[in-house]
Amino acid sequence: MPDFMGMGESNVRIAVLSGKGGTGKTLVSANLAAAAPDAIYLDCDVEEPNGHLFFKPEHVQEEEVTIKIPVVDNTVCNGCRKCVDFCRFNALAYIKDRLIVFDEICHSCGGCVMLCPEKALTEQDKVIGKVQKGISGDVTVHTGMLNTGEASGVPIIKSLLDGIKDSPDSTVFVDCPPGSACIVMESIRDADYCVLVAEPTLFGVHNLSMVYDLVKLFNKPFGVVLNKCLEGENPAEEFCVERGIKILAKIPFHHDLGLLTSNAEIAVRKDEKYKEMFSSLLNMVMGEVQCEATSHS
Repeated sequence: MPDFMGMGESNVRIAVLSGKGGTGKTLVSANLAAAAPDAIYLDCDVEEPNGHLFFKPEHVQEEEVTIKIPVVDNTVCNGCRKCVDFCRFNALAYIKDRLIVFDEICHSCGGCVMLCPEKALTEQDKVIGKVQKGISGDVTVHTGMLNTGEASGVPIIKSLLDGIKDSPDSTVFVDCPPGSACIVMESIRDADYCVLVAEPTLFGVHNLSMVYDLVKLFNKPFGVVLNKCLEGENPAEEFCVERGIKILAKIPFHHDLGLLTSNAEIAVRKDEKYKEMFSSLLNMVMGEVQCEATSHS
């Protein structure tokens, strides 16, 4: 059992990032959550969520996520084009005496509706995806799912983050989307600590540098987990050593761990050695969080 109980932290949030998919981000975040008491797992990889395949949550509740999209009444519109000039995303166009709304690129700011002098624009709800909540052992599993073809998953991630506000004493593990785009920024916005997962290759260094630059930009405390490690040269480790980046753990390239993962099994629930390994990593991460809290108190 991890020894961070009684730390006095409230709703500690640990974000797990990687520069691309397939590095082991879900492996790390899911096993950390499973190793912790009273944990919340948020799958913010809303385009391709797979954490629920590992946790297999029960008693799943589902809720749709909607955004506001402008709708035009062309019988009222006088063609002034003020809304068209206002929209910086080119989601509106006036063509052949008709105002057209391209909802696929609308950012739901509501400015065009407020600006319209004729009140020809109103708003309606558009479903862009859903969030699910279920239970798996001691872990509450929240999953965001973006509908195919939708432009942005940010509203779904916001819904996921809002959905845990009533659980202030739980430790939250955020399985972020891969890369460094807006949806990743939204995922780490309120994180207390970031865990960067990287592969031990030159390509892995490139991907690691992406999320390294991101957490530095957001001034987030962080450490690195090196996954799929073999004996010999490790460019990702060299990258960390050269920059003084803390290496939290090196996960070996083990056949049995790969087999558990490919079968969508949570390693800490199946093998005592992996329970010890991820519990040790969890203790280290929570120790880093406590150090950060102490240094800012």
